[in-house]
Amino acid sequence: MTSHHPNGRSPERILLVSADIGEGHNATARAIEEAARRLWPECETARLDTLRMMGPGVGPLFRWIYVRNVESTPWLYDLFYDALWRWHWFATASRRFVGAWVGPPLRRRIRRWEPDLVISTYPMATAGLDRLRRRGELEKPVSAVVSDFCPHPFWVYPEIDLHYVMSEASLRALHRAQPDATAAVSVPPVSAAFRPRDREEARRSLGMPTEGFQVLIACGSLSFGSVERAVDTALAESRVDRVIVACGRNEQLRARLAERDTTERSLLALGWCDDMPGLTAAADVVISNAGGATALETMACGRTVIMFEPIAGHGRANAELMARAGLAELCPTSDSLAATLHELTASPERLRRDEQRALGQATAGEFTEQVAALAELPRHRGARRLRSSDRFFVHAADAVVPQQTGAVLRLREAPEERTAEQWAGHLAELIERRARALPMLRNTLVQRGARGPRWHTVRRIEPWQHLDHRTSPERDEVVREFFTAAVPTDRPPWQLRVLRTDTETLILAKLHHALGDGIAVTNTLVRLLRDSADDRERDSPPPRNERRATASAAIRSLVTSRGRTALTVARGMWKLATAGPAPLSPLDGDSTSGRVFDTAELPTGEVRAQARARGIPSSVLLIGLTAEALHRTLAERTGTGPGQHMRVMVPRTTRSPRDTPTAEMFGNHTVAVSVDLPVGPMDAEQRLREVAERLNAGQHDGQPAAAGIAMAALGMLPTPLHRPLVRTIYQRRFFNALVSAMPGSRRPPRVWGALVAEVLPILPLAPGVGTAMGLISWGDTVGVGITADARLEWLPSRLCEQLRSCFRQLRARTESTPRPGTTREEAQR
Repeated sequence: MTSHHPNGRSPERILLVSADIGEGHNATARAIEEAARRLWPECETARLDTLRMMGPGVGPLFRWIYVRNVESTPWLYDLFYDALWRWHWFATASRRFVGAWVGPPLRRRIRRWEPDLVISTYPMATAGLDRLRRRGELEKPVSAVVSDFCPHPFWVYPEIDLHYVMSEASLRALHRAQPDATAAVSVPPVSAAFRPRDREEARRSLGMPTEGFQVLIACGSLSFGSVERAVDTALAESRVDRVIVACGRNEQLRARLAERDTTERSLLALGWCDDMPGLTAAADVVISNAGGATALETMACGRTVIMFEPIAGHGRANAELMARAGLAELCPTSDSLAATLHELTASPERLRRDEQRALGQATAGEFTEQVAALAELPRHRGARRLRSSDRFFVHAADAVVPQQTGAVLRLREAPEERTAEQWAGHLAELIERRARALPMLRNTLVQRGARGPRWHTVRRIEPWQHLDHRTSPERDEVVREFFTAAVPTDRPPWQLRVLRTDTETLILAKLHHALGDGIAVTNTLVRLLRDSADDRERDSPPPRNERRATASAAIRSLVTSRGRTALTVARGMWKLATAGPAPLSPLDGDSTSGRVFDTAELPTGEVRAQARARGIPSSVLLIGLTAEALHRTLAERTGTGPGQHMRVMVPRTTRSPRDTPTAEMFGNHTVAVSVDLPVGPMDAEQRLREVAERLNAGQHDGQPAAAGIAMAALGMLPTPLHRPLVRTIYQRRFFNALVSAMPGSRRPPRVWGALVAEVLPILPLAPGVGTAMGLISWGDTVGVGITADARLEWLPSRLCEQLRSCFRQLRARTESTPRPGTTREEAQR
């Protein structure tokens, strides 16, 4: 059996972080070491004792506290354990305290060892690993193998890539403790020596009589709890022929049992035993009291587990959960233990059923395979607050005006023609392989009261929950139906649809606007679908030294430009404060739940040429053309007057050029500039000049910085205040339309051999705002997507026609106007 590390090779070093407090955590670590040696014979493994790493004397002190709590003050241990479940703040504070203690020494040892994979088998070690993850100090795959049947809050952490738990019931308990943790069910993580064996053969190998009903009492290496009451109860059952007690390191217990009446020939008290697999396989039932490694080893051998008078805290929780899952008999008193032993000794059929149930859980898979999967874990990130700009779009959305952005990808077919179903099958394979490495696609939106919305990372993406296909000649109707329906939010909020018409293949994509802006959306779609993508790409932040360099540069820039920045922001704040409401527009009105769409295409090369001829950027030319198309559309519909204008919101990216092509962090990295577009009667060239001047003024008068600060300040408010403020701001009172001109790709990618020839953006609306226009340069084409409220059904198609007409006339005028210095004869030619 082989497995591969995410970088394409098997792990060379594995670090196991355990603790010497009883033997359960170390037993789990040994089982992982065994599996690793089978998988990767050349791999080195090292094991750390967390308690020793925490400082001199910590191990003995913690072991003493643990034993005293269980034996002398169980109420105190119960109080602490119950508090972890009852008060989230208490659990968080306790885990953060332990993480701060364990994290620094653990970081030093990880840097020294440089492992390819880190696995924890002890909850306090997992706390330290979670801290390193949160601080960006550990990017190798990190997992935790939970040897308790019931994962308590101290076991579970949001930044760990995967927790292995023992059953579906354990999985539910884990998510109750930490909803944003990721986990999977594992077979018992025990040594391969614990396996189903013939009972008589196991007894012969130990030199024991092969006949009779045999009870093994095993309560861990410390063997504390009600062991002697269990012995008395088992010996009192007439059908029990032999009682064996594994006393572990508890020599006092062994001595007391040895001093009993010598006529009790059926009692055998053992000290430390190296053949626990044989003892377990030789037993008919095993009595325990903690539900940790001993219970898991018993299940792996296919023997019945009886949980008698479980110890406080985690022991009680483990026993109750195992009983609910049907994997153990819970006996809280001596009378119930006596009754259970009587039933099991009298009914071999019931005993065999219990054994088969345990075997079914223990043999559901190979532990070696599950260890192999740990080397290929995607980076998991715990729940986190949305950035202020992303929260904005969550709170702006409602049932009538959902906030979702999208695109239509028009494919130029590969040589062989494929059906929509074949295309969808190919995309499903890409989603299966790549989506987990793209943060935008594997986060779901969870909203919980006043705490506000949070991103939760899902463990697995189910492709067919996000993908469907249609074959229809009614292109416009399918597009309209897809983009009008709100994207589901009970899963990562994005959807794809393959549409095959009589003449073309389209891929429709939509995402909740909180996931990202137009640049993030197109970047993610390309990385998901392109033929040349590296399937092993991982989500990882830049190296730490790069982050430091970036932060240092930002600090230096802030210090050197503080005065100039303050003045710019002040101007921008004044501009925002004095802007006043937007003018009335015939396109405004109450929003409906319906949408209408249309698209247009302009030649990229010609757009750039026209922009160069006028000395303005291509994006400014496109927005100027939009203003001219709006003027002409309104003039023929309602008429326009001198000085008439429409206020549009124009997004401006806050990404640096270094970030744009490779950024993996999702979210909205834009601010909006408010621009009053002239739509009254005027010459088209004059309109272009005015639009250029107004866009330039909006860009340099501090509006972007002021808008960013204002949005960040709003984002600091609690949800009950943030939501109504957002809905007061983001509506027709303050703007009439949205217009976004986005950079795209000069070299369009291929998807399954077909060129993505055009991308047509689809933008969301705002309450009362009936129009949004998106423009993106993509290869040879500038794709234009127009979204309008259904009450303006006539608008998108007319705007597209006017936009094409405006551009043709602009190009004709440029061609007919001689360049400066051109002779009459040259112009005529």
